[in-house]
Amino acid sequence: MTNSSLTNLLLIAGTVFLAIAVIGQARLGFAEINPGFFGRLLALIIGLFSLTGAVVLVLFPVEIVDLIRNYLAQQIQQNLGLIIQV
Repeated sequence: MTNSSLTNLLLIAGTVFLAIAVIGQARLGFAEINPGFFGRLLALIIGLFSLTGAVVLVLFPVEIVDLIRNYLAQQIQQNLGLIIQV
């Protein structure tokens, strides 16, 4: 795994949100977690997106994403006349 802090943050956040979605109603010392149905569903969605984002950042590092973005921007600039005609 990379040393990216964003990847680590997304991984931890995804794990926490999935734990909230699975556990649901819990009491942790003085704190009580009671998200309800909608809160659990939202925690599940946020957790899955966070873990998916972490996996994407591990598989496709930022350098590769920047390279693809720059290539696409260059192709759009070169073919702007053809794009406008369509």
